[in-house]
Amino acid sequence: MANACAETQSTGYCTGSVVFEVVKGMDVLRILKGPIWAVDALMGQKSFKKNPIIGSRWLNERGFYLKRVAWAERMAALRRRQMAHYLTDEDRAFFHRNGYLVKENFLPSDVLKQVQDEIATREFAASEMRQGKTVTRFIGLPPSVLKDLPGLQQVVHDPFLQKAMRYVASYNADPILFLHAVLWDLDKTQKDPQTDFHIDTFHATSKCWLFLKDVEAEDGPFHYVPGSHRYTPERREWEFDQSLDAVHHSDGMHAAGSFRASEKTIRKLGYGEPVSFAVPANTLVIADTHGFHRRGIATRPGVRLGLFGDLRRSPYFPWSGLDARSLPGIKGRQSEIYTAYLNFRSKLTGKSSHHQEVGHVKIDAPPVL
Repeated sequence: MANACAETQSTGYCTGSVVFEVVKGMDVLRILKGPIWAVDALMGQKSFKKNPIIGSRWLNERGFYLKRVAWAERMAALRRRQMAHYLTDEDRAFFHRNGYLVKENFLPSDVLKQVQDEIATREFAASEMRQGKTVTRFIGLPPSVLKDLPGLQQVVHDPFLQKAMRYVASYNADPILFLHAVLWDLDKTQKDPQTDFHIDTFHATSKCWLFLKDVEAEDGPFHYVPGSHRYTPERREWEFDQSLDAVHHSDGMHAAGSFRASEKTIRKLGYGEPVSFAVPANTLVIADTHGFHRRGIATRPGVRLGLFGDLRRSPYFPWSGLDARSLPGIKGRQSEIYTAYLNFRSKLTGKSSHHQEVGHVKIDAPPVL
C-alpha cells in the first residue's frame, strides 16, 4: 500500500501533515473569530455569508433566525412606544397599517424654491455607486456644507422629518442625510439589483426621500408593498425556509440577508399590490424598508433628484435613545465620517469601495462612473 504521507521530492515535507496543519489553523482561526461573530449577531448583522453563526443551517433549523426576528420586533415595538408622541394619532395609525408615510406639498413653496435655487448651479463633493445601468450619487450634508445653504439646512433639521424618521426606524437617533440623485444609463444592459423587490434587513429601519422634481412612471419611481413591514404566518414560514439555505443562494444580496422576492411570491405571503410613488415635486416619503420595496425601472433618460435619509441601528436594545452617533462632534457629520471610513477601508484592503468619490460635480450632472 502506498504511504498515505508521501514526502515530496522537492521539499521533503509530508503533504498530509501540511494539509492537517492548515486545517487545524483554520479551526483555530474560527474559534478565535467565534466571539466576534457572536457579538456581530447580537448587534444586528444580517449577512448569512459573512457570519457562520447567522448562516448556520443547524441553528436556523432550530429557529435561530426566526427568534432573532421575533426579538427585534418586540424591541422595535417597545422603542416606538417611547416615541409615540413624535407622530399624530393619524400618522401613527397610517404607518402601522402601511409601513410608510407620505406627505405631499411638504415644504412651504418659498422654502422649496430656495432649496432648488441653492443646488441648481453649485458643485458639491460627491460619491457615486453604480449598480447595473443605475448610478446613485450621494452628496453629504455636514455642517460645513449646510452653513452656506440656509434653505437646505432648514429641511435637514425639519422637526417632522427628523421625528418621523426616528419613529419609523424605532430609534431616537441622528439619521444620515444626503443630497441624492438617481441617474440611469439606458444603453447599459446590466441589471440594477435594486429593481427586484427586497427587504433591506430583518428588522425595522427607515429611509426617506424628499423629491425635488416630479417623478413620473417613466422615471423608475420607488415602489412599496403596503403592510409588508408586518409579518404574516406565510411570511414567517417563507423566511424560515430562506434562512436554511440563504448562505448558498446564487444572489449575493439575498445571501447577505437582503431577501429578494417576486411579486407572485409576495402575494402568496398575504400582501396586496405594490404602491408606485410617481409623485409631484415636494413629496416626502418615509418607509420602513424591512418591508418589501424596489426601485422602478426607468424607461427614458433623466434623473431622480431629492434629499435622501437613512437610519438603522442595532435592533436589540430596549431604549430608543443613547445613540453614540448623536453625540456632539458626531451628530450631523455622519456622511463625512462614513466617507472617511470607506476610504480607509479601501486603502487597507486594496479593494475599491462601492461608494467612489468623484470630485466636485453638480447634483444632476451626467454620471462619472
